[in-house]
Amino acid sequence: MTRFYAILASSVIVIVIGVTLGLELFWRKDTGDCTGGQVAGGAVGGSFELQGGNGQTVTDRDIIDRPTLVYFGYTFCPDVCPFDVARNAVAVDLLSERGIEVRPVFISVDPERDTPDVVSEFAEAYHPDMIGLTGTQEQVKAVSKAYRVYFKLRNGGGDSHYLVDHSTFTYLMFPGNVFADFFRRDVVPEDMASRVACFVESA
Repeated sequence: MTRFYAILASSVIVIVIGVTLGLELFWRKDTGDCTGGQVAGGAVGGSFELQGGNGQTVTDRDIIDRPTLVYFGYTFCPDVCPFDVARNAVAVDLLSERGIEVRPVFISVDPERDTPDVVSEFAEAYHPDMIGLTGTQEQVKAVSKAYRVYFKLRNGGGDSHYLVDHSTFTYLMFPGNVFADFFRRDVVPEDMASRVACFVESA
């Protein structure tokens, strides 16, 4: 009889654990998990000075004055950058429909070709609120280091049609250089919008 009660008690425990896990999975699916991603190398983000569309100097305080999606790439990129930037633009529009204003930012890692006018025109072609930024080689290296961004000229450049290898994360930043999360290339706009909304609404 004692063995029967032991088996019964074990079964009840298993059922309770299963129900608990099921409810937790349902809750996470319904509300989203706001746990931020971890980027190798330590903290992400920091102060910077870059150049905006008309060549004026802007700082992180000017740009990150609201939830901001920051992406590093270059305008001559033949495939990766256009896809990622377009995805970010769609996510921003989805968030806007929910009453959440998020600023999309494109920072060039190719200042040799990406002048202020070029990078500004590129950004605005994808979204009217997207800010395109560039700078001197030193400025771009500094902001890339702050965001743990890798970039390197493929084959050392050599002509005007060179390619640039670079990391492709999009970073969710809040005022004060607060890093919240990052998004890989395989994240679709709807999932990006949901995760951003989770952070904004939990703040």
